[in-house]
Amino acid sequence: MENKVMTMKEAIERFVHDGDTLTAEGFTHLIPHAAGHEIIRQRKKDLILCRLTPDIIYDQLIAAGCAKKLVFSWVGNPGVGSLYGIRRAVEKGIPKKVEVDEYCHFGMVCRLVAGASNLPFMILKSYSGSDLPKWNNNIKKITCPYTGKEFYTVPALNPDIAIIHAQRADRNGNTQIWGILGVQKEACFASKRVIVSVEEIVDEDITCSDPNRTLIPGLIVDAVVEEPFGAHPSYVQGYYDRDNEFYIEWKKISQDEKKLQEYFEEWIYGVKNRDEYIKKLGGDKIKKLTPKGNFSKPINYGIYL
Repeated sequence: MENKVMTMKEAIERFVHDGDTLTAEGFTHLIPHAAGHEIIRQRKKDLILCRLTPDIIYDQLIAAGCAKKLVFSWVGNPGVGSLYGIRRAVEKGIPKKVEVDEYCHFGMVCRLVAGASNLPFMILKSYSGSDLPKWNNNIKKITCPYTGKEFYTVPALNPDIAIIHAQRADRNGNTQIWGILGVQKEACFASKRVIVSVEEIVDEDITCSDPNRTLIPGLIVDAVVEEPFGAHPSYVQGYYDRDNEFYIEWKKISQDEKKLQEYFEEWIYGVKNRDEYIKKLGGDKIKKLTPKGNFSKPINYGIYL
């Protein structure tokens, strides 16, 4: 069996190509920031970035000049305000012009569900009364063959590469997640290639002992990266809290082009990998974000001989 365990540098070099359609998923929780930093560090370009809520991770990728298009639903710095890197790219072409293709949240979910299901499109009712179909030619109407009613449709989304972060996986890529879920499963099944970064790689007997927690099966995973603190400044349930101070600080950073470039030089180009990033964050910050233990009750799967 091919060894799927590799460094983030190796995974991005091998599986993310210039011009790829890429989705980096995780909803508030488990956002794969370490992967985003490595993409910037390797100066990947002309990416089509797809994501529900393209928050700081895509603000950074776009401000670094890695993207040519953004396919999204709602854009902003959650709880803070605008993402100024994305705004400059869309409004002023700085550092380069970025096209936009906008859907609602459920529209993006339906696109990935269709892609994961090997269907050409998905039907939804959400766009009735919305102006989005006027601005997005990919949102089309269809007549139901059973009722004669009209519904809107969105085309399937099949990214070249999906990147997610999770709590743990085994060496075969069987990936377990708990806490808030987004569309990680749908994104991975819809994509041609999958990179999973995790807080820890565990033995297969651990993933097998609680199979219902496995959201992503190893058979669709191409690379497994052990990357502690790989979601910072977002959070990982049970491992560390959301760094709200950073989200607030990011507004000031992204508003100012000089500060933004200084951030890139210090925190992305200025460190070789996530280990150096963690050391730079410092023990006090890590201690502040580390939660107390709160374990779930064990369940009995039973064994029948």
